[in-house]
Amino acid sequence: MAPALSERCFDEVAMLKLSPVSPRPGRPGQAALSQREKAAIVVRFLLSEGADLTLADLPDDLQAALTVQFGQMRHVDRATLAAVVAEFAEELEQIALLFPRDVAGALTALDGRISPQTAARLRREAGVRQTGDPWDRLRALPAERLLPFLSTESVEVAAVVLSKLDVAKSADLLSRLPGADARRITYAMSLTGAVTPETVYRIGLSLAMQSDAVPDRAFSDEPEQRVGAILNLSSSATRDDVLTGLEEADAGFAESVRRAIFTFADIPTRVEARDAPKITRGLDQATLVLALTHARALGSPSAEAADFILDNISQRMADGLRDEIAQTGKVKAKAGEDAMTAVITAIRDLVASGEMVMRQPGTEDDA
Repeated sequence: MAPALSERCFDEVAMLKLSPVSPRPGRPGQAALSQREKAAIVVRFLLSEGADLTLADLPDDLQAALTVQFGQMRHVDRATLAAVVAEFAEELEQIALLFPRDVAGALTALDGRISPQTAARLRREAGVRQTGDPWDRLRALPAERLLPFLSTESVEVAAVVLSKLDVAKSADLLSRLPGADARRITYAMSLTGAVTPETVYRIGLSLAMQSDAVPDRAFSDEPEQRVGAILNLSSSATRDDVLTGLEEADAGFAESVRRAIFTFADIPTRVEARDAPKITRGLDQATLVLALTHARALGSPSAEAADFILDNISQRMADGLRDEIAQTGKVKAKAGEDAMTAVITAIRDLVASGEMVMRQPGTEDDA
């Protein structure tokens, strides 16, 4: 049976066949069959044909009703099966569209098509939680969102969390914990052998609810990243003045902003040598000559960045640029700053498109 037809059959079973209604006359041979009996026959037939029916998505009371009905039935003759399936197929053919039965289903159907902010607001207003396995949602969270659970919850809960996550993510989280905490949690994992599936599910549901309770944020980036992005495209004088003021007001935030900033002088420590040709390909040569000329005139460390670019592109192109730099002479400060900013913008565009990856400051590669 085609997947799409299987899904429609499942929806039909969920919506029409499991409703607790009185028996009604049917086709010959099935007058005594109730709706639940017909539902059991249809589901049994679909399963025997290999259809993938996720009955766990049904409400608990309907799952229970179907299971009880299965246990009460014995055998069905061919004529009855054919009649029930024919009636079911006939009703199925009359359905053109199926809509979700509640807000939870509507949110699932429209997932990714409405904004996360609207979905979160509707979920809160309707008292709806996201459906599905809560552990699937927790596994999708970044390590930064999961780490607080290991610090604030009991070691037993933390042990369950590490046991349910992917091995690589669990190892990453464990490495971020203080040594004493990591040892306590790993020891607690040895005591999880008798934990029941229901307990694990309830822990996952509780943590997923805590994750859902995090207020919506107006900005996806952290404050230091937003300030750093602005200062990246500012003149060096403005950038230095702002950073000086930030250091006086909040030295910690100023340091975070410095780490988020990527300037022309940072090129040798943040850009891989093999990526230098990509930078030059995306720039007008006149702009590149102005940027390199001005950077060399500024001296170290900007001059080192200019030499880094020249040393890691083709020899023929580098020789041509050096000749033009020698002929250019002194560059006005504003024109030079604008040209250097154009180089930084080109690098950031390459990173945003995935064509290159910058090293992060403070890593071993920067040593």
